Amino acid sequence: MLVLPKDFKNKLHNILAVMIPIFITQLAIVGMNFFDTVMSGNAGANDLAGVAMGANLWMPIFTGINGILLALVPIIAHLRGEENEQDLPKVVFNGIFLAIVIGLLVIISGYMFLPRIFDLLSLTLVVRSIAIDYLQAISLGIIPLFIATILRSFVDTMGFTRMTMRLFLLTLPVNVCLNYILIFGKFGAPRLGGVGAGYATAITCWLVLLAFIVLIKKFSILKNYKIFAWYVLSWKRIKEHLSIGIPMGTSIFFETSIFGVVAFFMAKFGTETIAAHQAALNFTSLLYMLPLSFSLALTILVGTEVGGKRYAEAVAYGRTGIISNWCIAMGFVALLVLFREYIGRLYGAEGYILALTEHFLFYAAFFQLLDATAAPIQGILRGYKDVKVPFYISLVAYWVICLPLGIFLDVYVGQGPYGYWQGLIIGILFSAGMLVLRLKKIQNKVQI
Repeated sequence: MLVLPKDFKNKLHNILAVMIPIFITQLAIVGMNFFDTVMSGNAGANDLAGVAMGANLWMPIFTGINGILLALVPIIAHLRGEENEQDLPKVVFNGIFLAIVIGLLVIISGYMFLPRIFDLLSLTLVVRSIAIDYLQAISLGIIPLFIATILRSFVDTMGFTRMTMRLFLLTLPVNVCLNYILIFGKFGAPRLGGVGAGYATAITCWLVLLAFIVLIKKFSILKNYKIFAWYVLSWKRIKEHLSIGIPMGTSIFFETSIFGVVAFFMAKFGTETIAAHQAALNFTSLLYMLPLSFSLALTILVGTEVGGKRYAEAVAYGRTGIISNWCIAMGFVALLVLFREYIGRLYGAEGYILALTEHFLFYAAFFQLLDATAAPIQGILRGYKDVKVPFYISLVAYWVICLPLGIFLDVYVGQGPYGYWQGLIIGILFSAGMLVLRLKKIQNKVQI
């Protein structure tokens, strides 16, 4: 059981000062996917299913690669803790180079393999076409999105999370307006249905990148770092970024891709089950933004303290973050259990789809307490630059436990689509328990 640090209130205040802007930013980012799903659902069941299948393939890839790029956060945090700020623009420059290269590889791979991937799924021709066209539309914004992730890592770790928050709050309504115009064919635009959401997202990604560039160039403190100057590419810096980022990104990919793979297994149960699964997962993803935001904030704060060798302070921040997450998670559990029907109706669910959505949301309630443990610990460990063991924990939890158990519960126990959600809960429970043990070992090790 965690003991409250003596300066709990002060630590919580510092965490919230970093976390709340990150949380609002994450809500704005996920809000784009939320409105894509909700507005596509109002365009028709096929559009909802097509966007859902496309999103379930894209989001694990995006979050995994985003995890690789976000390795810049603990790198910058350690440099700041060491008061070695002269190397900051160099690591950002190399990060931008990585973002461009990775973006090009993703686009090329997508155009080569997307049709083959969707040929393997039991989808109607209409849903398959919408899913592919939606992803191809999004691909137009991949490179600016990845570069913006690097710039956001720099801005946030420098302590200006409120600036990032304001930027994304301004771009969210733009994305919603573009969705409205392109999905439903307003103001003379063609009615593109769910595919229009993909084009709206791509345009928004370019606007976000432009906004970050203007912000950094205009704000004197950030401008002085001259991150847009030309520096010599350093294999040493790229290697450090990848050595942290690949385990981080792969670990995140294992966690997020399992939900997409589950959706593909759900395809055999029909369009209605896909729609209900996506609605429940979409709302749960919104709630997950809070523990994720704590995780990102703790990486910055713990990383800075570890970089300065203030290990007791790092432990205190970790404890404060975990305890705070547990308290908030209890409220989310109550929300999901008591208001499942109203949440389902937000997605236009009725009848059988609504009943399925309510069942899935009940299972999602269990995720909240487990995520309140696992997510902040992952952020704390990244602050210590400990990423390899969490990678193996994610591999086992989601691909050795979750998926095989879900298939077993579906095929041999007769739980149907519910079996996959039950398998997810057990896998996350394993992950949370192992991460607790790993954190204790790391904290004991650095203080010896």
